[in-house]
Amino acid sequence: MARKQGNTGEKLLDRGLRLLSQAGLNGVTLGRLAQQVGMSKSGVFAHFTSIADVQIALLDYSAQFAAPRVIEPALRQPAGLPRLKALVQNWLGWAGRAGLPGGCPLAAAMFELDDVDSPVRDKVLQMEASWRELLAQLVREAIDASQLRADLDVDQFVWELCGIYLSHHVATRFVRDPSADARGQTAFEALLERARRE
Repeated sequence: MARKQGNTGEKLLDRGLRLLSQAGLNGVTLGRLAQQVGMSKSGVFAHFTSIADVQIALLDYSAQFAAPRVIEPALRQPAGLPRLKALVQNWLGWAGRAGLPGGCPLAAAMFELDDVDSPVRDKVLQMEASWRELLAQLVREAIDASQLRADLDVDQFVWELCGIYLSHHVATRFVRDPSADARGQTAFEALLERARRE
C-alpha cells in the first residue's frame, strides 16, 4: 500500500474514518473524501493509489483508533474474567462513545462485503480473525484461572459472543433500540453463566 505520511494524510484518515463509520465502504469515494478535507481528487490520489488502498488504509486506521478505547484499557485489568468483561463492556457500542457519527466500521464492512471477493474483503476477514483470536485468548485465560469450566468449547463461546456483538450493532444502528446496551449485557452475562465452572 502506497500512502504518504504527514498532517494531510492523517486528516484524510480521520475524516475518512468518520465517513466510513456513517456511510460504509461504498460511501467512501475519492470525491466525497476530497470534499471532506477540502482538496481535489488528484490531491487524494497523491496519498492513496486506488479506492481499495483508501479503504484498506481506513480499516487499518479504524483498528488503531479503536485499540486505546477498547483493547488497551481491558488489558490493564487482571487476566481472566475481569479482563474479558472489561473488553466486552468497552466493545459494545464503542464507536458511539468514541465520537464516531455512525457505527463500527468493521461490523458494517462484514455485512457490506459478505458476497464480494476483493483485497478489501480479505483485509476485513484478516481483522475479524485476529479479533476472534484475541477473544479466544482471553477466554482461555479465564479457563486457566479456573473462572470458566475446563471443558468449555472456546470457539463456540467466541462464536456466540460475536453474535451478541453483531446483534447489538443491528439493534443500535438499524433498529435504534434504546435497550440495546442492556440487552447486550444481559446476553453476555447469560453466556458467561453457562460457561462457568460447574
